[in-house]
Amino acid sequence: MKQLLTGIIIMGFATGGLFFFRFWRETRDRLFLLFGIAFVLLAIQQLLLIVLDADTESLPALFLIRLTAFVLIILGIVDKNLRGRAS
Repeated sequence: MKQLLTGIIIMGFATGGLFFFRFWRETRDRLFLLFGIAFVLLAIQQLLLIVLDADTESLPALFLIRLTAFVLIILGIVDKNLRGRAS
């Protein structure tokens, strides 16, 4: 059951990433690019959890992947807000 639910989560993250990449391709807005990369990283992190059969606490590298994804999301939001003020 755990693999099924994690597979659904992976599919959701990957689908979200593909949507953001599509929006980025249409608008060339960096926010969509950074969000797309972040969601793909989150999907990869979930996939590695299943493949390695590990808990989140047992492998710090998996936590770093998630941390990188969230930092990219924050950077995208900050970048979008700063570019909005400059205009």
